[in-house]
Amino acid sequence: MARKPKDITVLHGHHVISGSDLRATFVDDDEEHHNPVRKRRRILHGIVLVLLVGMIAAAIVVAVAIMNGQIKIPTAERSQAVVSVCPEALHDYAPPETINLNVFNSTSRPGLARSVADEFTARKFIVGAVANTTSSYRGVALVVSGAAGQSAAFSVQRNVPGSDYFQDGRTDASVDVILTGEFKELAKAELVDQTPGQLSCPREDRRIVDESAWPVTPTVLPTPGS
Repeated sequence: MARKPKDITVLHGHHVISGSDLRATFVDDDEEHHNPVRKRRRILHGIVLVLLVGMIAAAIVVAVAIMNGQIKIPTAERSQAVVSVCPEALHDYAPPETINLNVFNSTSRPGLARSVADEFTARKFIVGAVANTTSSYRGVALVVSGAAGQSAAFSVQRNVPGSDYFQDGRTDASVDVILTGEFKELAKAELVDQTPGQLSCPREDRRIVDESAWPVTPTVLPTPGS
């Protein structure tokens, strides 16, 4: 029977540590001692690890505070509140014979501007231009003037219930009435409210938050016919 080779790494039942074992055990520490770059790298890795652990812990603390209501995060929702652009001045009802008025029809009803202009004339308003135009405005009518025509526009609005006031850059006191899709008729002459009051801007109640362009001063583009 062949004899089993003797294990030279075992002496009297104890493991014998060789030179290669020693090198394998201490080479890293020795190399680190003689290699400052590697040492700095290990220190840097340790710092990064500590920072990551700290950030995770902080995130957990903040998340718990938010869930408990201790920290409130501002939302990106747009405010539903809108700044009023309607003039707040009080106006007296001006005599119709002092008001220069233009009447425009933006509906598909032929002859509407002319018939309404005739009604204003019968009420002693001074009617100038009478024509068709285009407008994307949804409502009863637009009453447009410059700053100098606010008082006149107030009197015109009292004759057009539900109309919406807009102000443009004109310098005179003239007023434009633009009849739009929901217009039905003028207020009855004998029922026109002639007490002092403010201009009316009902569009502000219909404004949508995303419509940042409101209010848009309508551009009057007269076209042939009325």
